Amino acid sequence: VPPSARTTAARVLRGSWTLWAGALVLAVLGAGVLLVSGGAWGVTSAFALWGSRIADLLGGDPSGWAYWQQAGNAAQLHGPVLADKNSLTDFGIMIGAGVAAAAGGVWTLHRSIPARTALAGVLGGVLMGIGARMAGGCNIGAYLAGIASGSLHGWIWGAVALLGTYAGLKLRPLFGLGNPKPTDSVC
Repeated sequence: VPPSARTTAARVLRGSWTLWAGALVLAVLGAGVLLVSGGAWGVTSAFALWGSRIADLLGGDPSGWAYWQQAGNAAQLHGPVLADKNSLTDFGIMIGAGVAAAAGGVWTLHRSIPARTALAGVLGGVLMGIGARMAGGCNIGAYLAGIASGSLHGWIWGAVALLGTYAGLKLRPLFGLGNPKPTDSVC
């Protein structure tokens, strides 16, 4: 059955959600994170925590790094990972994505990813991670939460993200990847 012909219950469980429904769910989840944790929705500071914990296991001393010298960050580094709201949010996103993929019938394990595609994914992920940490957050923490809180940095993030998207689209063919066409659908 095509997504547009599904009943409301089937669309909730198997997709495809309308844009307004997705936006409403994101707004409710963002408000929930704010109410429960007292802070804006964010995900990338958990990556700094996880990377630092791995560096510590490999013999590094991240507690001496300038980032972890700040009071709140030092407590985060020395506290349990499961007490970190951003780590919990990240785990929830990963579990939720898996459940949504399974419910939508699109869960699959790709066994043969072309090397150029894998390289593009790794390079893109590393660059986005570096950019997110430099910007003080990703599209959720820096952009959406930034704009929602009336901060100028959210608008700056959005402008720079548009430039990065343009550069990324220009670079995709180098990795054997196609670009979306104007006739492609949203989903």
